[in-house]
Amino acid sequence: MRIVLLGAPGSGKGTQAKRLMVDKNIPHISTGDMLREAVAAGTRFGQQAKGIIDAGNLVSDDIVLGIISERLARPDAQDGFILDGFPRTEQQALDLTELLDQLGTPLDAAVLMDIDFDILMKRLTGRRTCSATGKLLNVYFSSQEELNECKNAGGELVQREDDNEETISNRLDVYRTQTEPLVEFYRKRDQLKTVDADGTIDDVYARFIELLS
Repeated sequence: MRIVLLGAPGSGKGTQAKRLMVDKNIPHISTGDMLREAVAAGTRFGQQAKGIIDAGNLVSDDIVLGIISERLARPDAQDGFILDGFPRTEQQALDLTELLDQLGTPLDAAVLMDIDFDILMKRLTGRRTCSATGKLLNVYFSSQEELNECKNAGGELVQREDDNEETISNRLDVYRTQTEPLVEFYRKRDQLKTVDADGTIDDVYARFIELLS
C-alpha cells in the first residue's frame, strides 16, 4: 500500500496515518520528521539540507525528493508507505510521480481527508490544553464533563498562541491556493480517493480502511 495523504490542517491526516501505520506495518513518512532524521543521520541529502537550514533558507524540492528516495530505500518501506506533507504543489506532485516510477514504487492512491472548513475552524480554534492534567480538549467538541474535569483538577484551559482565528484562516488560505489543486491533479489520473473526515476518530478510520480495502 503506497499512498499520499491530502487534507487541510486539522483534517486528521496525522491521527489516521499513525493508526494505519500500526495496522498495516508500513511507515508514516512525514516530510518534516524525515528531513530532521536525514540531517541528524548525516545522509548525503541530509548534509546538503543542513547547510541550507543553518543558513536560514528553505530546502529545495530536489533535495527533499532526494531525502524521500533515501527514506523509501530503507527496509521498512518495501511493503508500502504513507507520505504526509509532500507533495504540496502540482510541480512537486509531478516530480514525485517521476521519482516513484524510477524506483518502481508507483502510488496506489492519493487519499483526501475531506471536511468542511467551518468544522476545521472549530477544531483548530477550539483546541485547549488543561494546565493541570495536560489533556487535549476542545471547547466546541469536548463534553461538558471533560471540560469540568479540568477545572475540578484546579486547571485552566490554555490556548496555543497560533490557534487564533486569524492565523488559522491564513493557514487554510495557503492550503486552498497551493495544495487544493493537487486534488484535481490526482483526480485526472484516477488516483484520488476521498474520505469523509467528519466524525469520531474511530468512525473516520473505519471509512478510511473501507476505502483502501
